[in-house]
Amino acid sequence: MGIAKVTEVITSSNKSFEDAIENGIERASKTLNNISSAWVKDQSVIVKNGKVKEYRVNLNITFVLDD
Repeated sequence: MGIAKVTEVITSSNKSFEDAIENGIERASKTLNNISSAWVKDQSVIVKNGKVKEYRVNLNITFVLDD
């Protein structure tokens, strides 16, 4: 078994929480190799004029370090 590291990212979407999660993992994968899992730590929304304008997600992303 290798060594894994966890990093936290904050991501957003104007569509949905699911889209925010996908955006965060897609962006993290450009910099981090060997992503193995992600945990949704927190969710929130930005409200403007009584409507949801943005979905925000805090993700803990786990990746395995290269040998």
